[in-house]
Amino acid sequence: MELQLFVMYCALCMVYAISKPIKDRFNPDEPLSNREHDDRENFDYDHEAFLGQEEAKTFDQLTPEESKERLGMLVERIDEDKDGFVTTEEMRKWIKDMQKRWIYENIDHQWKTYDLNGDDVVSWEEYKNMSYGDLVDEPDSNDDGFSYRKMMLRDKRRFKLADLDGDQNANKEELAAFIHPENFDHMHDIVVVETMEDMDINGDGVIDLQEYVGDTYSQEGTAAPSWVKTESEKFTALRDKNKDGKMDKEETRAWVTHSDYDHAMTEAKHLVNEADANKDGRLTKAEILDKYDLFVGSQATAFGKALTRHDEF
Repeated sequence: MELQLFVMYCALCMVYAISKPIKDRFNPDEPLSNREHDDRENFDYDHEAFLGQEEAKTFDQLTPEESKERLGMLVERIDEDKDGFVTTEEMRKWIKDMQKRWIYENIDHQWKTYDLNGDDVVSWEEYKNMSYGDLVDEPDSNDDGFSYRKMMLRDKRRFKLADLDGDQNANKEELAAFIHPENFDHMHDIVVVETMEDMDINGDGVIDLQEYVGDTYSQEGTAAPSWVKTESEKFTALRDKNKDGKMDKEETRAWVTHSDYDHAMTEAKHLVNEADANKDGRLTKAEILDKYDLFVGSQATAFGKALTRHDEF
């Protein structure tokens, strides 16, 4: 249920143009996979942590011999300083690069949908027309105050921030920042602002416990599920750092920008610890190849996907 607690509107895709957009929630504490992370049993957690269950099947396309050969080539790229060792920081950077690569592949997939005139940029007008069309002229909902026009104006504000050169067009880098603002440092302010706008119901500039929990659970007269208690405890112990009963802007920033948790570093430490045979805190190529099944099934190789690409080598 924690996945439901963090509110952030992603850019509207075509499917949302014909129905009310759904709030897409993610949370820095959400596990990378719903599988139990127990390497003694299997590497399912690592397989699904980045690509998901279906994409993780890419690993099955390679024999162990092919995996080792291609992983060996990949190790040389991860070892940036070419000293023969892969450090935790080098592993973390590689994992972050793999995450970014997925983002840009997603942008490539959507590009022609928005670049209607084929001029290699997406203008605000192109994005607005493709995502909203005439929906902005529809009356606001009387039930919950939902408004396509308000959402469009919010997207316009985010688009302007992502448009670094101010030409009112987005290249692929800028469109990536617009659609995936949580992954770009210069977009973090707008992520915080949008989150507080969504959750600060009474408009007092902070998020109290009721707003934090009530954002997803507000069924009066019914018994609260167990996750409500868990989330309330997390709010008090982790979110509300100054213990005033509310999340201010900086506390919200620490939550939504993952500044208090680094998934890439956590995975990097896990990989290094599992493969570090001599326990010197760094990995040799031999140590990595000896644990090839772990690395092929982890973020380090985009779960086998990178190993199947001929352009990697």
